[in-house]
Amino acid sequence: MDIKDLANVRLGPLEPLVARIYRYAKRLPIVKERLEAEYAPIMEELRKSAKPYAGEVESHAILPAEGKARADVLTEIRELGRRETERWEDGYVSGAVYHGDPEHIAFLNEAYAITSQTNPLHSDLWPSIAKYEAEIVSMTANMLGAQRAADAQVCGSVSSGGTESILLAMRSYRDWARDTKGITSPELVVPTTAHAAFDKSAQYFGIKLVKVPVGPDCRADVTATKKAINRHTICVVGSAISFPHGVIDPIEELSELARKRGIGFHTDACLGGFILPWAERLGYDIPAFDFRLPGVTSMSADTHKYGYAAKGTSVVLYRDYDLRHYQYYKVADWPGGLYFSPTFAGSRPGALSAACWAAMISMGENGYLDASRRILGTGGKIRDGIRAIPELKVLGDPLWVIAFGSDDLDIYRVMDFMTKRSWNLNGLHKPPSVHLAVTLRHTQEGVAERFLDDLRAAVEHTKAHPNEEGGMAPVYGMANTVPVQGVVTDLLERYLDVLYEG
Repeated sequence: MDIKDLANVRLGPLEPLVARIYRYAKRLPIVKERLEAEYAPIMEELRKSAKPYAGEVESHAILPAEGKARADVLTEIRELGRRETERWEDGYVSGAVYHGDPEHIAFLNEAYAITSQTNPLHSDLWPSIAKYEAEIVSMTANMLGAQRAADAQVCGSVSSGGTESILLAMRSYRDWARDTKGITSPELVVPTTAHAAFDKSAQYFGIKLVKVPVGPDCRADVTATKKAINRHTICVVGSAISFPHGVIDPIEELSELARKRGIGFHTDACLGGFILPWAERLGYDIPAFDFRLPGVTSMSADTHKYGYAAKGTSVVLYRDYDLRHYQYYKVADWPGGLYFSPTFAGSRPGALSAACWAAMISMGENGYLDASRRILGTGGKIRDGIRAIPELKVLGDPLWVIAFGSDDLDIYRVMDFMTKRSWNLNGLHKPPSVHLAVTLRHTQEGVAERFLDDLRAAVEHTKAHPNEEGGMAPVYGMANTVPVQGVVTDLLERYLDVLYEG
C-alpha cells in the first residue's frame, strides 16, 4: 500500500490505533525509506511553489565579506516585490491583500517610515504609540457594539494578528477559570469550522479541545454544543464569519449557553469584524454577534484584513477589565527591574500600530461603508454565478467569502485549472471544497466576470480530463481523505523545512 491507496481506506474507530502504529512504524529504517520515496514527488511540487527564485537570484547562506551597496540591495527588493505584486494587483488572489490601492499602500508606508524606530515596550519614550493603540482598541470596540453593551467596560489590546488575538483570549480564559472556578483540567468547546488558532491555543496552553460538528448550513450546532459543555468548560467559541465557509454561527444562542453556565464566550470576528457592522448599516440581514449580546465576553477582529491596515495588527477585546488583566504579563522581582507587557511579545514594532491607526482614521465610517458595499455587491455576483454552474454547489449562505464544492467533480482539479489561469484560491477540507475571499481587488471592473468565465472553463476541462496528472490536487485530496493524518502533517513539516532552505 502506498500513500495514494490510503485515501481509499476508512478506519472509523480504529483511526487512533492506526495513527499510533504509524508514529512508531515510521521510525523503522525500511518504513522511513519507503515513506521518503513516496513523499519525494509531492515535495518536488511543493518546492517548486515555495522556491520560485532558486537559480535565478543570488543566494546568501553566509554574510558577505563586504556589505552590498544600499542601492543594489533596494534594487533587488524592488524587483522581487514587483514580480510578486503582479500576482495580486489584478484581483487573482483570495484574501491576502485586502485593499491594495497604490495610494493607500504609499500612505501606510509613509506612516510606517515616520515611526519605524518606535517600540511600545518603552511607553515613556513613545507615548504616541500608546495613544494610537488605545484609539485603535476604542474605535474597534465601539464599532462592535461596546456603546450598546449593558453593564460592560469593553477594553482590549492590539496584537500581531488574529492568531495572537485568539491565543491571548484563550490563555486569559484558562487562567481566569483556574483562579475563579478552580478549573485545572480546562476544556474549550468550538465548532469544527473554528479557526486553527483555537487548536494552537489548546496545544500551547494545555487545554482540551472539544470539537462540535456543524449543521448542513455549515453553522455551529447549538444542541450539540450544549451537550459538549461540562464543569471543565472555560469558554465556548463561535465565528462571525467562519474562515472556511464565510457564514455566521448562531452567536446569540451559543453565547446564551455560555452565559447561563457562567463561562466565557468568544466571537471570532477576525475575518468579519470590519465588514459585518457596515453590512448591517447597508441593510443586510446580519444577526447580532457582538457585545450587544450579554453572553459575549470577548472578541477578535483583524485590522490588517478588512480594516485595511498593514499586515501585522489585530485587536482582542474583552467585556471587562478583570478578564483583560489575565492577559497581561508582569514581574516585579526580576534583577533587571520591573517588567510588564500586554501581549506575548516584549518589543513590538510601534510603526505597525501607527500605520493601523492611520488606516482607520483615513478610512472613516464612510470609507468602510463604501468598501463594504463594493465587496458585498461583488460577493453576491460571484456567489450567484457559481450557483448557476450545474456541477458546482455553494456551501452555506455566504455573503463575500464563498466556498464551493461538487458532487460530480474533483474540486481540487478544478482548483488546479484555476491556478494555471493565475488564480490563487484556498483549498478546504471536510467537505472537499474551495473558497474565494472577495476583497477590494475583486471589485475592479471585469474581475468577477473573469473569475466566473475561468471557473466555467475549469469545470468543462475537469469533466473532459477527470484523471489528469500533476498539480496540487493529489496533495489536497490526500489531506482531505487520508485517515492517518500523520502522513499529511509529516508533509507539512517538510514543507516548512523547505521554506527555510537557502
